[in-house]
Amino acid sequence: MNILAIETSCDETSAAVVKDGTEVLSSIISSQNDFHAKYGGIVPEIASRKHIESISPVIKEAMERAAIGFKDLDAIATTFGPGLPGSLIVGLSAAKAISFALKKPLIGVNHLEGHIYANFLLEPKLKFPFICLIVSGGHTQLVKVTGHMEFETLGRTRDDAAGEAYDKVARFLGLGYPGGPIIDKLAKTGNENAVNFTRPMLARQSPGGGGLEEEYKYDFSFSGIKTAVVYYVKKNPPRPLGEGLGVRVDIAASFQKAVVDTLVEKTIRAAEENSIKTVAIGGGVAANSKLRADMKAACKNKGIKCIVPPLELCTDNAAMIGCAGYFRYKKGMVADYSLAIESTARIG
Repeated sequence: MNILAIETSCDETSAAVVKDGTEVLSSIISSQNDFHAKYGGIVPEIASRKHIESISPVIKEAMERAAIGFKDLDAIATTFGPGLPGSLIVGLSAAKAISFALKKPLIGVNHLEGHIYANFLLEPKLKFPFICLIVSGGHTQLVKVTGHMEFETLGRTRDDAAGEAYDKVARFLGLGYPGGPIIDKLAKTGNENAVNFTRPMLARQSPGGGGLEEEYKYDFSFSGIKTAVVYYVKKNPPRPLGEGLGVRVDIAASFQKAVVDTLVEKTIRAAEENSIKTVAIGGGVAANSKLRADMKAACKNKGIKCIVPPLELCTDNAAMIGCAGYFRYKKGMVADYSLAIESTARIG
């Protein structure tokens, strides 16, 4: 079964052809980073216009790389949410048009499901249940996956997503955009123990004392650590960029350690307390080198299997949408042309 998949939830225009759910015949990603970097973040209007310009060439290239014709497609899968409304509309409209023209089934895929199913592209025989940490610029949540399209959200961020915090801290420190890769690179040369930033919601006490409140124990909060960085810099101003990065490198490393410690500890906690022996990660921040290394080390220490997708499957891509779309199709979860975008869609 060949599925043409389309992903336009944010600022990457992507198309892929996936065979039988886990064999990627082609995967094309057109990034807009250069267009948004000058603004220090994603501008939704620019993103949607760039999607309009790129969607047809990207789909064409995906089909050519797959070396099949449109008549060989069995279904069209597309992201319907969550994401930027203008961006989502472009991909959904293209998918509907192709589905209608070819008279092939249309499959609507939740973007977050895609990040979970990126792990099946790495390990097609991945067994249930497992815990998946979805961590990106717009999302941070822990999901218990008990079967195909069977999700239970154990916890999510109460404010900023981890990737959002990275971007905001990088912007405040004058490091540029996107913040995640920049801080990750700088942190390798910094002292991650220079500043002991508080690990958010890692040890929140219940009103009566005695441990973390049940409703918060798997949740995240990253706005506080962002504020802590701001206050620290105001009290300990680093040298201007023209004079060298100075203490910025240590701040970046210490900030990253606090974020990664929180992500890893909460994920391991969820696995142990739910008696689950497999952990997977997905999303743009899953490309972070420290998160990847520390999660593997923590899982190994606890006897937990750890699955970490390759870098190209961590960022937004259509291959993961094609994989999720296949398993949706196998469960009869096919959409009709009334399918609409859901910019705040959730799973579980």
